[in-house]
Formats: sequence, C-alpha cells, structure tokens
Amino acid sequence: MSRLGRRKFLLYGSATLGTSLLLKACADAPPPADNTATTPTETPPATTTGDTIKVGILHSLSGTMAISETSVVEAEKLAIKEINASGGVLGKQIEAIVEDGASDWPTFAEKATKLIDQDKVATVFGCWTSASRQAVKPVFESKNHMLWYPVQYEGQECSKNIFYTGAAPNQQIEPAVDWLLENKGKEFFLVGSDYVFPRTANTIIKAQLEAKGGKVVGEDYLPLGNTEVTPIIAKIKAALPNGGVIFNSLNGDSNVAFFKQIQAAGLTPEKYPVMSVSIAEEEVKQIGVEYLKGHYAAWNYFQTVESPENRKFVDAFKAEYGPERVVNDPMEAAYIMVYLWKQAVEQAGGIDDIEKVRMAAVGQELQAPHGAIKMFPNHHISKTVRIGQVRDDGLFDIVYATDKPVDPIPWNQYVAETKGYSCDWTDPAKGGKFKMS
Repeated sequence: MSRLGRRKFLLYGSATLGTSLLLKACADAPPPADNTATTPTETPPATTTGDTIKVGILHSLSGTMAISETSVVEAEKLAIKEINASGGVLGKQIEAIVEDGASDWPTFAEKATKLIDQDKVATVFGCWTSASRQAVKPVFESKNHMLWYPVQYEGQECSKNIFYTGAAPNQQIEPAVDWLLENKGKEFFLVGSDYVFPRTANTIIKAQLEAKGGKVVGEDYLPLGNTEVTPIIAKIKAALPNGGVIFNSLNGDSNVAFFKQIQAAGLTPEKYPVMSVSIAEEEVKQIGVEYLKGHYAAWNYFQTVESPENRKFVDAFKAEYGPERVVNDPMEAAYIMVYLWKQAVEQAGGIDDIEKVRMAAVGQELQAPHGAIKMFPNHHISKTVRIGQVRDDGLFDIVYATDKPVDPIPWNQYVAETKGYSCDWTDPAKGGKFKMS
C-alpha cells in the first residue's frame, strides 16, 4: 500500500496486521443512539437472467483487510457452489458478482451502489469492519435493499436492511465475562485498540462487572497499529501483582507484540489468563501458537466443534481450498448466511419482491456447522456461545459451551442508555428501536 493510501486508510480509523489479524467494528465514533433508517426509495428490481440469479459479494480483496476478507469470500463462494450443485435456488443458478471494497470505506459505498443500481443483484453478502458496514448502511437503507453481514460486532444497531449472522455482544462478550468471573477471578484489566469496538465492548464489560461484583483495576488503549505495548504490560503488573484476568480487544499487529511481550514479562496464562474476542484459528497461526497456548478466546464457532454438519463444512472447505487451511467463526457465519438467504427466497417464491424476501428471512432455521440457528425479528440469529483455549496445534479446546442457542440482543441491557430497548422489524409500530413494556 502506498504512503498516501496508508494515510487515507488510517484516516478512516482502521489499521490491522497485513496478514489475517482481525479488525472488528472499526469506526471513528459509536453508531447513533437511535436507529432511524434513511428514507427509502423504490427498490431497483433484481435481475434474473435466464437460469441465473445475480448476487453481490462485497469484501476487501486488496489493501490491508484483503487476507482476512478473502477467506470469507471463499466461504461464501463455497456455499454458492454447493447450492448450485444441488439444483440452485428455485431451479436457477446463483451468479456471484464480486466487488473489491479495497479496505477503503467510501469504496465500499460506491461498490454497494454499483451492485444494486447497475448489476441489479438480488442481495449482497459483504463487509467485515463496522466502518465498512456503516459506510454501506445508508446505501442499503436509502435503496431499500438487503445486506447480509457475517462478523461479530459491538451491537447497538438494528437495521431493517441488514441481516447480522455474527454475534451480538450478549452472544460473545457478556458470556465470556460471566465465565471469567466464575472460573478465573473478579479483577479485570481491559486492553483494547483505540476505536469504537473495544471502547463499546469495555463500556459493556464495566457495566456488567459493576452489576455482578467484579472490578476493573485498569483500562488502557493503543492507537490502531501501535506496537508499543511495554507501558501497558507494566500497568498490568502493577495493577495485578498477584495475577488476574486480562480482557483483550486489541486488533491488528498490536496483538503480535502484546502476546510476545506478556510471555517475555512472565505473565503466564496460569496467573494472567487473556480472553480475546478478535483472535481465532487464523490469528493463532500468524502470531505463533507458542505465544498463545493456554490463553482463551470467545466465539460461537471453532473448527473443533464436533458435529456432522461441521465435519462436512471443514472437509468441503479443505477439499476446495487446500488441506492445510483452517476455518474460523467469521467464515462459518458467512457460509451459513448464503443458505439462510436461499431459504428465504424459496419461501418468498422468488426474488422480485425484496420486501417479501426480507419478511421470509425472519424465522428461518438451519442446522449450521456450529449448531442450530434461527433468524429473529431483530435480524440477528440465535447462536451457541463457546469459549476455547489454545492448544499445541493452534486449534482450540472448547472449555465451555452454552447448552442451547442464545437469543440475540442488539441493544445492550447493561448500558443505561439502551437498557430496556429492543428491535422488531415484523411490527411497524416497533421497528429498529422501541422501549419494552
């Protein structure tokens, strides 16, 4: 990336390791408290050309996010290939129009507009960071179109035009805190990158700890891309001289320096367990298992999930892309959202009426690789919550899992400003944000 391009990228509040280190929920400011959609125009009709249905795939295939998002594109293409091989959707083959968001948020908005207006796709599968999602959100809302978004995020959003198949905070962050309180201690040091996802996550964690008798002994942030972690490690040792929990929402190359240096400083997982919410199988490979072994991550899916559906998914992905490849939570969420859309189209009886497809999507169920899921009226899915511990081979031993899927709650119930609010797009009187009685 050129210096100018890099500067432009950082200007939009995002930096990450030029490998597959994850950058979640990046934006300069939290989303607005209310969730009023842009006034929609008439939806451009989707194109059915002969025996095909066009869909859009919109992820970063170049720039800083390319390696992370390329694997998600691969998962989406795998689902499309499988669906086409089994007869397609209503007897028609899916034709994917792939666009490159180029790790640049205005480009995402431009490409979303092209896919809707010029290519006339039936839907779009796309985005990774919250910055890219927030850039395209007004496009989909103003054109009354449909985006499927596969990555866990900070919540505090509920759009009529977006279906979210990643975790809301109550399906990842909050259960991780509960597990840590029960199993690892009540004193927490919060470490994060300095942008919306970590700050929003830590706002939730602080409110949750206050409600449940835990204690935040320290909180610190690194600018995106910063690797000067020595001062933070010194603060952790001072605040937790006898050990304690480190809750990690660092992103990008900061994680490489952080895990190497906490090990060098003698902060072992036995006394200083780190719980991460942005590190999965691919990141372990990049950072080095020797630095992460024994630490924890919270997700809904791990490659080590034992189920016939997961064995089929893992085998199919490796057969398509190589036996050395690993799969992770965002890839699984991307894979299943294509199937959920297919089911909604089939129930609606076609793609001509996007509103009908949108309504049909609510209530769709699927036995996914990670477990049973259902699409809720708030356009988020129920998900099993899991906590994994890094093992010798870089995969995760699952040390905790909920016994049933957890219903999604996009408006956080620990944060005072959103406590008591919910979302229901099946009821015009409720919509994206309403006060529960």
